[in-house]
Amino acid sequence: MSTELRAIELLGRVPYGRVATSMRAMPCVAPARHILVDDCVLLRMHSGHGYHRACHGSVVTYGADNLNLGADILWSVQLTGTAWIVEPTARELALFGPPPRHADGESFAPVYLRIEPQFASVHSLDYSEERLLHHAP
Repeated sequence: MSTELRAIELLGRVPYGRVATSMRAMPCVAPARHILVDDCVLLRMHSGHGYHRACHGSVVTYGADNLNLGADILWSVQLTGTAWIVEPTARELALFGPPPRHADGESFAPVYLRIEPQFASVHSLDYSEERLLHHAP
């Protein structure tokens, strides 16, 4: 399986990640809800901080992982591509599910970005007991 396909498959296992871009020449990372549509990643994030404007038309990286889920095999995915502000279809809105009520104490105002991945990376750490027994000193 190609890295891109593996990354998309793993992203389908978790609903949230982080989008990284720069604002005023400074790096920033913002949380987002994602869905997978036609080999693209569609993000829903809060518009209140303006991160979506910094992402629009820019190359961004979107990352997600299972690091806090207690799994024996940990993974992290990063997809890089150009992000565009979009209006999701009714079907896509349904896939996102209900939005949060608040973001940082203000009413959640959703904005949507579409990323068509150009590059992908997948990293994993295997902490499974069987594997550890085979490599014990």
